[in-house]
Amino acid sequence: MLRSAFAILALAVSLGAAQAQAPAPANLDPNNTLVMDTKDGKITIRLRPDLAPKHVAQIKALTKRGFYDGIVFHRVIDGFMAQTGDPTGTGTGKSDLPNLPAEFTPTPYKVGSVGMARSSAPDSANSQFFICYEGCGSLTGQYTLFGEVVSGMDIARKIKKGSSADNGQVSAPDKIVRMRLLADAK
Repeated sequence: MLRSAFAILALAVSLGAAQAQAPAPANLDPNNTLVMDTKDGKITIRLRPDLAPKHVAQIKALTKRGFYDGIVFHRVIDGFMAQTGDPTGTGTGKSDLPNLPAEFTPTPYKVGSVGMARSSAPDSANSQFFICYEGCGSLTGQYTLFGEVVSGMDIARKIKKGSSADNGQVSAPDKIVRMRLLADAK
């Protein structure tokens, strides 16, 4: 009896570990799926060209160029979101591509939603985007929603912004190590 209890416990632990390291769902379109490598692991994002075709096209074009490789998460708000995509790391930078017209939809923002950051002007989105944790529902219809995390949300929650410690040491912010389309990821 005790032996079978240990066997069940071992199986449960191994299934839990397998689930934590589970690969992205197999039914993803490799041409509309991003794989973002971070220091803590991979985040897989399903792109939604059905919601925001121009934004998805721009994100894909920038990704193919390697634009996002090494870019920091310059704005991270615990319990809300993590933002990246600014080559200057200040929150004011963008790519050399044109800004995009808004593609707002009534599709609700939820945990794992990926949206475009912008200034107060609706048609100012360019290269910056954010991954929602919680509390993003109020962004629905106000910011272009272009994707959703389908694997690695636990990794996304580990993203940290750099900070100054009490002893004067500054910790570097987390960054995108590498980002590729699943079709190009090797």
